[in-house]
Amino acid sequence: MTKVEIYIRKACPYCGMAKKLLASKGQDWEEIDLDQEPNRTEEMMERSGGRMTVPEIFINGDLVGGYDDLAALEAAGELDLLLTS
Repeated sequence: MTKVEIYIRKACPYCGMAKKLLASKGQDWEEIDLDQEPNRTEEMMERSGGRMTVPEIFINGDLVGGYDDLAALEAAGELDLLLTS
């Protein structure tokens, strides 16, 4: 089963777009809301190699990146492969 984790903030439009794209694929995800859990910001930065922006998306523990990276995978036809691995 594919595990998707997304670090988000509520006011982030790209976070909403990422969730909408994943939902259109029928994919569930674990949402880490940095507004609710600010202590996890450092965790996100460590996992993402210092990236501070949201969303930060991980599939099966591997960094995908932000919404633009997720959308690029979809445009290239590679997102479905990641979500079924």
